[in-house]
Amino acid sequence: INAEYMGSFRTRSSARFSPAMSSKKFTDARNGAILQCAEAVTLGMPLEVWKTRMGRYRNETTVQAFKNVYRRAGGGFAGVSAFWAGTSAKMVESASKGAVLMFSKELIKDSCLAVGLGVTAAGFIAGAGGGICQTTVMGPCTFLVTAMVNGDRSISLGTRIAHTFRTQGLLGFYPGGVAIAWRQATNWASRQGFTDAARQLIAKHSHGDAKAALSVREEVLAGIMGGAISCWNHPFEVARIEAQSRAIAGEPKLGMLAILRHVTQQEGPAGLFKGVIPRIGLGIWQTLFMVTGANLIREYVFHERPKMSVGH
Repeated sequence: INAEYMGSFRTRSSARFSPAMSSKKFTDARNGAILQCAEAVTLGMPLEVWKTRMGRYRNETTVQAFKNVYRRAGGGFAGVSAFWAGTSAKMVESASKGAVLMFSKELIKDSCLAVGLGVTAAGFIAGAGGGICQTTVMGPCTFLVTAMVNGDRSISLGTRIAHTFRTQGLLGFYPGGVAIAWRQATNWASRQGFTDAARQLIAKHSHGDAKAALSVREEVLAGIMGGAISCWNHPFEVARIEAQSRAIAGEPKLGMLAILRHVTQQEGPAGLFKGVIPRIGLGIWQTLFMVTGANLIREYVFHERPKMSVGH
């Protein structure tokens, strides 16, 4: 490694950890919390509720599950509001996991690019790291949302929290924790990585240069592509829903691999992809906020060009 490169690396490292950049990381965390809450309170919650029901009641078709969410609450306004069941827990989850994701993901991505990794590889690594960091705050909140969707609706959220803590302690809020970790790592590795790859392909196809700036419409198209492709990992989500639903129902605990075998034996490989249609919608919606939105904020608020690796 020559002296010129090392001097350049030290300069970039010093800049990356300057007070201004530290402030920027906290801004990333704030933006992540706001973006994730906005994502959830709009289409995020209905798609989450719909997907969660299908993950547990795998005998229902996509349309049947949608109708049953509505009918289970009695129809009318109550039926519509059922698609936002567990919103209070979801807002806590969204603010915390959004802040954790954006802070860690952007920090890891900047660091990877600074040492010379390509933008797509940096995206996959940063997404995986950010997703794993989210797991600590997501376990309890996803458990409570699943309880509100698939459990006894007569039990209030506060009562369920108190009962779970009293009978099982803090670990009672983490059934399916391994599945959540696998899901989140592969979720954001795929969403960030595939979106960054799509951005380069679109830039090269439309502008003749993979490093060219994209229009807002092109950024959105890249986010849609990345969000849809990222749903290849849906079996982890089915395992997470089944593990949490079994805990809520008081059924015997199974590990992630045992759940995947159980679902496959009962319904075949197709059972591992129950609920994938609403999840594709959710994956696209979340990617547009947390990947495309982050890119647009960097470009239009902080006036930063999309980051490429050193030497690119």
